[in-house]
Amino acid sequence: MQRRAGLVLLGASLLAGCGFALRQPTEVPYERIALAGFKPRSPMAEALRRELPARVRIVEAAAQAQVQVVADEDVLHRTVVASTAVGQVREFRLRVRLRFHFARPDGEALSGVTELEQMRDLSYSETAALGKEVEEAELLREMRADIARQVVRRLAALGQTGR
Repeated sequence: MQRRAGLVLLGASLLAGCGFALRQPTEVPYERIALAGFKPRSPMAEALRRELPARVRIVEAAAQAQVQVVADEDVLHRTVVASTAVGQVREFRLRVRLRFHFARPDGEALSGVTELEQMRDLSYSETAALGKEVEEAELLREMRADIARQVVRRLAALGQTGR
């Protein structure tokens, strides 16, 4: 029993000494951000709203914002990857792509255009169509959330450069 406790203590001290720490929320140095160029009720814009820290306010007017996230392209592509001999779809490829840049309230670009893309393959079966719809919706939500996290990290880095 003492040996087990000693091993646990040794493991904990090694882990504490290595500098390991859980990922902290991204610190965004802006308090007011405008999302421009997104379609009304865009799932990507909603994902960005969820990923931004609670203290950051999304404003409608660019003049009220400290920085704008401007969507140049926000698209979802669903393509058939595999089908049977009789033409039934067996596999889809889902692609979510966001091309964006950061801009000042007056429209002056703060960054070049950046393109982020996520791809996932999704098997499909007519016998489980409802379950596959739910799976597709969950995959799309995860893909958009990952892209939104990347945008927020880039926004935080932009704020640290002093622009």
